Amino acid sequence: MLGFIVRPSHQFLSFLLCPGLQIPRLSVLCAQPRPRAMAISSSSWELPLVAVCQVTSTPDKQENFKTCAELVREAARLGACLAFLPEAFDFIARDPAETLRLSEPLGGNLLGEYTQLARECGLWLSLGGFHERGQDWEQTQKIYNCHVLLDNKGSVVATYRKTHLCDVEIPGQGPMHESNSTIPGPSLESPVSTPVGKIGLAICYDMRFPELSLALAQAGAEILTYPSAFGSVTGPAHWEVLLRARAIETQCYVVAAAQCGRHHEKRASYGHSMVVDPWGTVVAHCPEGPGLCLARIDLRYLRQLRQHLPVFEHRRPDLYGTLGHPLP
Repeated sequence: MLGFIVRPSHQFLSFLLCPGLQIPRLSVLCAQPRPRAMAISSSSWELPLVAVCQVTSTPDKQENFKTCAELVREAARLGACLAFLPEAFDFIARDPAETLRLSEPLGGNLLGEYTQLARECGLWLSLGGFHERGQDWEQTQKIYNCHVLLDNKGSVVATYRKTHLCDVEIPGQGPMHESNSTIPGPSLESPVSTPVGKIGLAICYDMRFPELSLALAQAGAEILTYPSAFGSVTGPAHWEVLLRARAIETQCYVVAAAQCGRHHEKRASYGHSMVVDPWGTVVAHCPEGPGLCLARIDLRYLRQLRQHLPVFEHRRPDLYGTLGHPLP
């Protein structure tokens, strides 16, 4: 398994870290070797490629779109069939009032631009956290944090509205009260079939609740997505640990596109976008700053691992019940 790190066009690296490969303008992250019993014989170049984008959103929606569109086009040029964007890819506002003012419905202009982008590039898009004015906007004057999945024709194939809202006060990081402007989603979304496998949709703070990831895995998910805007204090302590834990306990790939850097004078994010395989190995990650990383998704390896280590067959719901409710 190989993951690739791609920096913005003006920062491309030309050197190779893995001998014997000829991959121009890419730096290659060599993952830790898998256990010998789970080695595979198929060529990695036959496997579907995903791109994980890392950005620094601001309150300027059009500038944010330009940045994201550049990364998506680069992902398409490099052969990815699905690109993941982080939570709040559309904007990060200075306060709840600005968040509400900048929000749009799913049928608004901004999502229309991403629909056109998906068609233009011919790849699927995971739009990790859109500030959505729902059908109840007039009554509630609050929004949803909505993960939107577009296919390569620009059609909306799934939406998931964040169910766990981040209302926390971490010393040194500043308070976060997402519920001041946002309504929690009412349900989980069943895993969606895509060119890279069945994807289970989640958002950021959701990763702290293993019941959600187990419910998605039990419903057939092969890839879990956690688009995020993690803070600068919780990030170093918890980010990678939680993502690897979710991958290991569900035996799924985990894809986590992240916000990075300083968005404005009131907020900064940790970054470190990554892909984790079902063994818990980080197979691709982004360095500091905007950019993207690439990884190949090997479902044969996933199934082989689940066969060798059949934890879901060993669960004891008679002792501790079924974690998470069955999905429709």
